Amino acid sequence: MNNLKKIGLSALAGSLVAISANAAEISVSGSVELTYTDTGGTTGNEVTGNSFGSNSGLTFTGSGDVGFGTVSMTRAINDTNTGWGSAFQTLDMGDMGTLSFDSTGGALVGVTANDDLLPTAYEESWTGVSGSGIAGVGSTNVIGYSNTFAGVSISAGYTNGEGATATGESASSGAGAHGSTRDVYLSMSPIDGLTIGAGQAVNSATDTSTTSTDTVNTVAHVVYTMGPVSAGYRMGESEDGTASAASHSITAWSVAFNVNDNFAISYGEQENEQNAIGATAAVAEDVTGISAAYTMGAASVRFNHSESSNDNFVTSVDDETTEISLALSF
Repeated sequence: MNNLKKIGLSALAGSLVAISANAAEISVSGSVELTYTDTGGTTGNEVTGNSFGSNSGLTFTGSGDVGFGTVSMTRAINDTNTGWGSAFQTLDMGDMGTLSFDSTGGALVGVTANDDLLPTAYEESWTGVSGSGIAGVGSTNVIGYSNTFAGVSISAGYTNGEGATATGESASSGAGAHGSTRDVYLSMSPIDGLTIGAGQAVNSATDTSTTSTDTVNTVAHVVYTMGPVSAGYRMGESEDGTASAASHSITAWSVAFNVNDNFAISYGEQENEQNAIGATAAVAEDVTGISAAYTMGAASVRFNHSESSNDNFVTSVDDETTEISLALSF
């Protein structure tokens, strides 16, 4: 997700409760959202039921000083989850960096946290019709580390699956199956307003003692902000080590404009070209998206419309989605 300043972010904001006991602090925040969604195109996934929806959620955060740093624990629930929607812990050690353990849903580090940093008023251009095309270490049982050295920020993650019933990021089922994913993203701001970054995630899976496959995802960003205007460019590659898979080449760009302190608009495009093993020609999925957001204190009204052609790399198949959201955070 884009971490630049933008109006109408869906992130939860504001503390509802804050108490201190034994040098520990607990806070609660929440949100309520009402949405209208309409889909179309030739994919056959048009909304046939109720286009209106709602979602509410609560986030609980506790933190405390442990002498050599600050430990924080976050748990979030919402209407769509049977358990925790996200659960993670961090240890902030100051100049020594921050360690994290993402149990589920946090997407804290590496390429997973930086797959698409293009500026947007609300959603990414591909929301509802496609994806970023880049996969990282994920957000299930991930050990992470982040720090800044000489102006260069590093964000890294690792997860591992082992054993006969391993179901980790890259493990296959069966006796002796194991695998791991390692992920790192580097970024810097050499001049005011300019941010550049690049990262790579390597998913290594070993099914037997003699068979090994690696899936490699690489992404790079350039984002420049001048006054109320932000522009960005992203490129990525996804290479699957299995003989039957495909490689992908992704390019994307977007421009966002803060009309004033309360209103922002953005437009973006993405092309994801697939080169499938055995295919006679490459197929490119093209996506466009426009977003707008208006904030009124703790409330926001947001709009997104995305369209894709050659949807899911099937020629002459189109998809589109429109979403209107009214959200309140507290």
